[in-house]
Amino acid sequence: MEPTILYEDKDILVIDKPAGLVVHGDGRSISLTTGKTKEKTLVDWLISKYPEIKNVGEPGRNAKGEEIERSGIVHRLDRETSGVMLVCKTQEAFEYFKEQFKKREIQKTYRAFVFGEVKGDKGRIDRPIGRSSTDFRKWSAQRGARGEMREAITEYKVLSRGKGYSYIEVYPKTGRTHQIRVHLKAVNHPLVSDSLYTPNRENDLGFKRLALHSYSIKFKDLNGEEKEVKAELPDEFISAERALQGA
Repeated sequence: MEPTILYEDKDILVIDKPAGLVVHGDGRSISLTTGKTKEKTLVDWLISKYPEIKNVGEPGRNAKGEEIERSGIVHRLDRETSGVMLVCKTQEAFEYFKEQFKKREIQKTYRAFVFGEVKGDKGRIDRPIGRSSTDFRKWSAQRGARGEMREAITEYKVLSRGKGYSYIEVYPKTGRTHQIRVHLKAVNHPLVSDSLYTPNRENDLGFKRLALHSYSIKFKDLNGEEKEVKAELPDEFISAERALQGA
């Protein structure tokens, strides 16, 4: 469950986050019922390896308004999403990359397997995202979403299809929570093995976790030099891709 460092300089780390590792905690302490401490997070790993990162960034708040430590975190991946993630080691880098994300100047590419054989080879989903009306954990780009509707744009390209599935490359142009999962569900091609948005839907591609991988990130460092860092595809993705190619 430890991340792999893909790139490092004095300002940043680019890591390959394994699926199952949560980025930061929710502020809850030891459980009174189980006596167990909170689970280890990416932030815990960062602080243990780079103590100076502890005060970098901005703290967050959980649903109860309690402060959450987000040392070095300038963007995040869902627990079950694997792959490339950029982490800031200095406050200067944090402020710089926070602005780059805000301006949408950082390019992120994901790989995903979805249910259904997508008809077109390319597509663009332009649907605002709001809160789900049925589950506080979920977001929605469909009728009935509530609260503020925020702009969200996702583009994609089909890499292969067969056996009732499609393997796609995804390019989110905005950074809303659960955006890729929500948008693909909204166009009737939900992600394979998404226990939150498509529970109880079995797959025969071998996925036991969300079929979403952050494949690459392209950015300019603090010196203005353009860099691109990629994370190798997990074994499940390689096996599933072969299964589709043999369809």
